[in-house]
Amino acid sequence: MTHQSVGRRTRTGRALLASAAAVAVAASAALLYATSASAAESTLGAAAAQSGRYFGAAVAANKLSDSTYVNILNREFNSVTAENEMKLDATEPQQNQFNFTNGDRIVNHAISRGMAVRGHTLAWHSQQPGWMQSMEGTALRQAMLNHVTQVASYYRGKIHSWDVVNEAFADGSTGARRDSNLQRTGNDWIEAAFRAARAADPGAKLCYNDYNIDNWSWAKTQAAYNLVRDFKQRGVPIDCIGLQSHFNSGSPYPSNYRTTLSSFAALGVDVQITELDIEGSGSTQANTYRNVVNDCLAVARCTGITVWGVRDCDSWRSGGTPLLFECNGNKKQAYDATLAALNSATPVPTTAPPTTAPPTTAPPTTAPPTTAPPTTAPPTSPPPGGGSCTASVISIDQWPGGFVANLRVTAGSAATSSWTVTMALPSGAAVTNAWNSQASGSTGTVRFTNAPWNGQIGAGQSTQFGFQGTGTGGGMTPTCSSS
Repeated sequence: MTHQSVGRRTRTGRALLASAAAVAVAASAALLYATSASAAESTLGAAAAQSGRYFGAAVAANKLSDSTYVNILNREFNSVTAENEMKLDATEPQQNQFNFTNGDRIVNHAISRGMAVRGHTLAWHSQQPGWMQSMEGTALRQAMLNHVTQVASYYRGKIHSWDVVNEAFADGSTGARRDSNLQRTGNDWIEAAFRAARAADPGAKLCYNDYNIDNWSWAKTQAAYNLVRDFKQRGVPIDCIGLQSHFNSGSPYPSNYRTTLSSFAALGVDVQITELDIEGSGSTQANTYRNVVNDCLAVARCTGITVWGVRDCDSWRSGGTPLLFECNGNKKQAYDATLAALNSATPVPTTAPPTTAPPTTAPPTTAPPTTAPPTTAPPTSPPPGGGSCTASVISIDQWPGGFVANLRVTAGSAATSSWTVTMALPSGAAVTNAWNSQASGSTGTVRFTNAPWNGQIGAGQSTQFGFQGTGTGGGMTPTCSSS
């Protein structure tokens, strides 16, 4: 079957033809809306929150002056994604000159109303500013990493999930990477972007996002699956996969969609339906929306759904009337089917923790370095340090047989020049690899010392490191010493 490409085109004018990239958003905010097990909710966000999920929408800053649009947004959704305002060309129009004005409008609107925010997108071959389009090689790699660091650092603590990399695989039957200027910097560019994003905002979930990865049998789906599996096995920080799920007659809802969701989830990542729109009308469209929602509800780690726009006339594919509201604000048959499906889910018990909770510690208040770590070691005689330090576990991502742990080291009242974290692993657990640190020992009590670039921490400031292990990673209590 020919797979219709629905990836975002470069947008011009009012329509800005949406990039096929992510809009999934915060399970954490959804849980703030948890309600009684017996109540059938009357809005999409509240109905989704009953089962610990979110229901979000892609938002355009210039629509926030449209009262009909805003009334629907505020009433129905508990998460948002910026359609274009946080992409590369919008946030860094000139190299090292950042503009967050329109992104801030959306983020501030959401946060002021208790909505979660999903960041879209940090690294992408499309909608690059002109200065980046003309770059290649090492210069482009460094510019990309700087962009990831600067933007993720700016929004640190405000974003639930980031689409770190968007649409890196080509369509067709090969499962190959897409040929792009970013890909030509080296096959490890995706991993480098994810590591930079983790350092810049350790509290955000990090996602890979793509279109045409809905059908489990397609080569592109398998390529994305293999990327996630490889990252999980090697300890590359990845927390979620985003399926854009733009469905129409050329790229229809597949019967094996639930298999795709559950297969990704089995790798130990959350699954987010990020840019849902379904062309059509009437009962046919309504039934497809119902099927998509029920498939998500059937997979515990499918944490939420975002529709790509609010009303049909706001859609990048408005001619296909693919959303849940008419332009005048009236609810469509597809809305009723979606709400009923969300209300059919088993509510999360109010006394039990969610299965996909956000990190239990707040993101640090100090920003990470604004430049990439040096590629050469620092001077052999670092400035004197000597303050005490503390270490804490930021997050543990557990899956059957293995886990990834991320930790934070914080200097005390004086700066450090080096640090060591010691920790007893649970019985049966073993370290397989580490990043931003050097590990000594693999079982029992293990030690992690700083990498060449992150031993020096200012008084009261922090750095992060992590490791992958086999077994179970719960119950670890790290201690820190410094010089």
